Amino acid sequence: MNHKPYKDLKTHLRLKYGEYVHRVPLDAGFSCPHKVNGIGGCIYCDPSGSGFSVDSSLSLREQLFQRISLLRKKGIGKFMAYFQANSNTYAPTERLRTVYREALIEDVVILDISTRPDLVSEEVLDLLEEFSEEVDVILELGLQSINPNTLKAINRGHTLAQFVDSSLRARKRGIEVVTHVIANLPWDTEEDVCEAARLISVLGIEGVKIHSLYIVEGTELARMYKKGKVDVGTAEQFVERVILFLEHLNENVIIHRLVSDPPIEGTLFGNWGMSKIKLLNMIERKMIIEGRYQGIKALAI
Repeated sequence: MNHKPYKDLKTHLRLKYGEYVHRVPLDAGFSCPHKVNGIGGCIYCDPSGSGFSVDSSLSLREQLFQRISLLRKKGIGKFMAYFQANSNTYAPTERLRTVYREALIEDVVILDISTRPDLVSEEVLDLLEEFSEEVDVILELGLQSINPNTLKAINRGHTLAQFVDSSLRARKRGIEVVTHVIANLPWDTEEDVCEAARLISVLGIEGVKIHSLYIVEGTELARMYKKGKVDVGTAEQFVERVILFLEHLNENVIIHRLVSDPPIEGTLFGNWGMSKIKLLNMIERKMIIEGRYQGIKALAI
């Protein structure tokens, strides 16, 4: 039974697979067209494209074996191969097929592909549908905000319409979709955050990752922050926005994340100097004390 005021991923996976499934982040060496086409990429994107780094000398299979061997010693027996860094559908289909196939080692029960909404072609969906016959497949799409002005401010390089289109086409194929949103973007209002939850619910998207905005040295956002052009708000404001989002989100949407993990090195600002667990506890405590929970204000769908 889930005693949290929201539908958390850990409980969901235990119920579905009978045991804990550990996410293993991978860097397959993909890039991002938004970075290399002269536009410059999203203003917050760090050089790794994900906020984590791995030994670039390791092959994908070596990355998996290195992490999984350690996790098996802790008694963990099932794994999610998570293609995290940059845009993991940005390559010819045959290369994607080869790379994804390399990740399907013993005890990997989920193939999790993170990418941009404007990089979800029918060929990519054909491929993911092909793999879904062997393993559970998740397609993660970065939305970040539903406000078109905010998308321009953070230089996302895609539209809200592209996100809606790719989500609908993926779900039509039976592919599980997980959406990323940043709760404390300075250009968004609380209503924008609530509307994002409503949209995700209406689209029937299965999961969501909520992020706290962090600022990494060397990014355009860092330069703006140093000049006093960016106000990330307070931790209390972030907590309230997350709770509002959850209240307006359909109760069946799985919460994969509530708070970001800033990079260990090079972070100029991250989580108001708090640990991730402290922020999580603040969110859950406030929800419980105030009698607030996921879906309490959601639209009837």
